[in-house]
Amino acid sequence: MPYVKIEVTREGVTRQQKQELIAGVTQVITDVLDKDPHLTHVVIQEVEPDDWGYAGEQVSVLREKGITAQRKQ
Repeated sequence: MPYVKIEVTREGVTRQQKQELIAGVTQVITDVLDKDPHLTHVVIQEVEPDDWGYAGEQVSVLREKGITAQRKQ
C-alpha cells in the first residue's frame, strides 16, 4: 500500500492541479512499482510560506524578493 506525501507552499495551488498531481503520482507508482492504484494513497499538504524555509530564509521573504519556484522558460 504505497503512501506518497506531497508538501507545497500555500500559494494558490488549484483543485485541478491537485487532482492532476494525485492522478499523475498514482500512475507513476502503478507503472514503476506495479502497484494497484486502488491501494495507492496520495496526500497533499499545504504549508504557509512563513513556515517553510530555504537557504536560511522564509519562503515568504524570498517571494518578496521576487524569488519563486517557477520553472525557467
